[in-house]
Amino acid sequence: MRPQVVAHRGASHDVAEHTLGAYLAALDGGAEGLECDVRLSADGHLVCVHDRNLRRTASTPKTVSTMELAELAELDFASWKKPWADLDDEAPDHDETLNKVLTLRKLLETAADYDRRVEIAIETKHPTRYGGLVEKRVVEMLRDFGWDKRGTPARVMSFSYTALQRVERMAPGIPLVMLLERSQYWPMLRRVIGPDWIVGPGIDELREHPRLGRSIARSGRDIHVWTVNTEEELELCLSLGVKAVISDRPAYMRDLLDR
Repeated sequence: MRPQVVAHRGASHDVAEHTLGAYLAALDGGAEGLECDVRLSADGHLVCVHDRNLRRTASTPKTVSTMELAELAELDFASWKKPWADLDDEAPDHDETLNKVLTLRKLLETAADYDRRVEIAIETKHPTRYGGLVEKRVVEMLRDFGWDKRGTPARVMSFSYTALQRVERMAPGIPLVMLLERSQYWPMLRRVIGPDWIVGPGIDELREHPRLGRSIARSGRDIHVWTVNTEEELELCLSLGVKAVISDRPAYMRDLLDR
């Protein structure tokens, strides 16, 4: 069975990550799932931003957790990706709302309104000044959509075992993905994570430690791999029976699989 193609922060190879424009491009390219990172703003809104501070994506040293949503909404989250775009006289007019900060609610609404099933993989970032409040707010929002029960199109991912335990206690029906940054963590994690938890290793670790992928596969757990961007990386995932590939290039991954 072919793996699900999940857009990593949207079609982030071509469009500025975590913008609505990136996710719409991913859906247009056939992505079956959308991956996002979430952080809490100072006034309690879940926003799709990877880094703790905004130097890289919005040209300000401020941190997400110290800014209110209205302040974040004033920033440009896209120009860093194509800094010379304004000089292209032949470029079509662009909807500026596609370049602004994206709330998790807006992303979930976009997925819910799409004309086919779209799954959402939500990664909670830690450490954060708000601790477990992040998971609490994520679960509350999924509950608003009726997506906190078995069969939900949403899943929650984290490198934090404690964070995933929180989600499991609040909403046992939400699938969980234990992200794996280092192969040496696996022997310990395999003893403590839930039997139905998904394991999410990075592609670099799978390449550098061939036994890791085989060991996870033997454990019987589903595998979701990040960040898969080349044909060679996809071939490795296929050899391991991976259930989802998380990619900056979802349309390219779909094309490779269709071939």
